[in-house]
Amino acid sequence: MQIASSPVYLDTSGLAKLYVSEPDSPTLEAALLGRRDLIVSDLAVTELTSTLARRKREGDLSAAHAQRVYLRILRDCETGAFRHAELTTSVHRDAEHLMLGLGRNVPLRAADALHLALARAYNAHVLITFDRRMRAAAEVLGTFELPG
Repeated sequence: MQIASSPVYLDTSGLAKLYVSEPDSPTLEAALLGRRDLIVSDLAVTELTSTLARRKREGDLSAAHAQRVYLRILRDCETGAFRHAELTTSVHRDAEHLMLGLGRNVPLRAADALHLALARAYNAHVLITFDRRMRAAAEVLGTFELPG
């Protein structure tokens, strides 16, 4: 996977691959190594925390491992490993326009629309997502490079 353009917005599915071993994790990690143009929102952190909690409940992760991963994500966000994308009123309005405007063939969940609106608000040229619906919506928008 090659990612030449910048900045790069990571949705929750992209962020997850950096912290929890999943298919494509090594490829994504190698492609993003050393970059300083990665954008992450608190929405992605909260959604990833939900995933950690679910995997803990299902027995895929121990409580200690889930806590370590969670604290590592917070530390990386606080130390500047990522640029912070903030949910603002204008981001919410853009997400709402996306949900209403993309039509029946591209059903967007609220969180996905918010991720797309955040990426747009922060002028991301690349969107890292492994979510089929979000990828389909991003393709319709034609605004982002979609590696992978």
